[in-house]
Amino acid sequence: MVQFDEDKQKHKLAELLKKEEEDLVQLLGAKYSLDYVDLSTVAVNTDALRLIDEKDSREARIVAYAIFDKKLKVAARQPGDEKTVAVIKSLEEKGFEVNVNVASTASLEKGWNAYKDLSFAYETKAGSLEISNDEIAKIVDQVTGLPQVQEILTDIFTQKKSYRISRILETILAGALATGASDVHIEPEEEYIRIRYRLDGVLQDVLRFDTSTYTLLLSRIKLLSGLKLNIKKDSQDGRFSVHLKDTDIEIRTSILPGAYNESVVLRILNPKSISVPLEELGIHDKLLATILRQIDKPNGMLLTTGPTGSGKTTTLYALLKKVHAPAIKIITIEDPIEYHLPGIVQTQVNDQGYTFLEGLRSALRQDPDIIMVGEIRDSETAAIAINSALTGHLVFSTLHTNNAAGSFPRLLDLGINSRVISSAITIALAQRLVRKLCPVCRKESTLTGPVLEKVEKVLNAITDKNEIPTEHTKVWEAVGCDKCNKTGYKGRVGVYEGILIDEAVNNLIETGSSEKLIRDAARPQGLLTMPQDGVLKVLKGITTLDELERVIDITEY
Repeated sequence: MVQFDEDKQKHKLAELLKKEEEDLVQLLGAKYSLDYVDLSTVAVNTDALRLIDEKDSREARIVAYAIFDKKLKVAARQPGDEKTVAVIKSLEEKGFEVNVNVASTASLEKGWNAYKDLSFAYETKAGSLEISNDEIAKIVDQVTGLPQVQEILTDIFTQKKSYRISRILETILAGALATGASDVHIEPEEEYIRIRYRLDGVLQDVLRFDTSTYTLLLSRIKLLSGLKLNIKKDSQDGRFSVHLKDTDIEIRTSILPGAYNESVVLRILNPKSISVPLEELGIHDKLLATILRQIDKPNGMLLTTGPTGSGKTTTLYALLKKVHAPAIKIITIEDPIEYHLPGIVQTQVNDQGYTFLEGLRSALRQDPDIIMVGEIRDSETAAIAINSALTGHLVFSTLHTNNAAGSFPRLLDLGINSRVISSAITIALAQRLVRKLCPVCRKESTLTGPVLEKVEKVLNAITDKNEIPTEHTKVWEAVGCDKCNKTGYKGRVGVYEGILIDEAVNNLIETGSSEKLIRDAARPQGLLTMPQDGVLKVLKGITTLDELERVIDITEY
């Protein structure tokens, strides 16, 4: 008995029809002098594919599948069709040289299927990630807190098989941008990988995921950052940029070998977080007035000090914007350029020989009025910066010291003559960043016992007693709500101190005195120290005593 396999016959018929269509398309191509292409045998380039919207691609039955510079190859079912011609014309108007090939519907289906694999992003050039998909933009626009980010990321990692690794990375970055995180930490443990965001200076757990996904994610980060995939036992540093809504956000990548795998930190340099007016940084009125007088001078050096992440760069940018004028030539040497300022010449150091030292030497040949040196790291840079301040330039720069008085011993350690230091520097600042209390959920409380005594000791050292509020036992505590990611804090503000170079301070610098003696000599200037500034901010309900003591030791001086 002959058995009839209906499924087998249907499959055979489909194969015959497909071959018949392929043969017909080839004949049509030859007739109209067009090349034939079978997309099932070629790789579809994603950067080419996205040049035509999926909806338009399907309606016009056309797929862009290869691109080299401005030469673009497209496959079309009917090149003479009105909709197809319209799409080709729009591509030509954008400057593309379009090479049209004919293809079957089955072949085009392969191209259309590739749309679902498209990343939310595409690389426009080495080290640049272009976030353009509506879903990513929606995350940045609509996410109001960390719980929502955790929910989105958990969903993506749960369904990771249907997502590309690039989408996972982009969603991690989009969540960080949406919540205002300054860093993303991806840390391998023995059995899982942990992601944390640094929000307002404090790390917050986001989620944990599996190690197999991390292997792929790590490779994606390395490729994007221009790092070597085969190096696993040495640290590596790289960078890439994210373009989001007309804003270029630089991501600094740091990879460190660990016990279980390489640890990754992605530092997010968002221009919007840096663009803060000088008056809104949290500088006390008296110190602000003093700073404004100093930067109005034609020469001299203003130093701002503090550890990494204390907001020094933000302060420098605010100062530059304050002094910027059409008649003034300003040059900056930075690492990296975090915020682009119109009308100012900004240069970025690199690891190919353009250092702060070389940048400063070159800048002086450009006849600047004001120079900003991102950081004084060595004796040569310090010497040229100091000499520039002595020869008619106004110089802004940063040092890594704990307080303002520590600037002078640090410069002496770098080999700068003590007499030159006192002649060049006009004012030294120090700063830290503290989290601001969430205004929605903060709770009032009262200081008592040893804590009150500690606060009163700081207040008693303030020279101008008018600064001290009459009620100094009432403070506020952090609680936590949906508006502040349950932390009790939202945003950050600076805690500042400054030391002017007057005669008393000058004499101590020239004799190489300790920072304690310099600090004591500066007390009559009446400028608040960081503990004093911080305690006043606590009493005003701007921050909490716990938060202040997390950042500085208020009993230090």
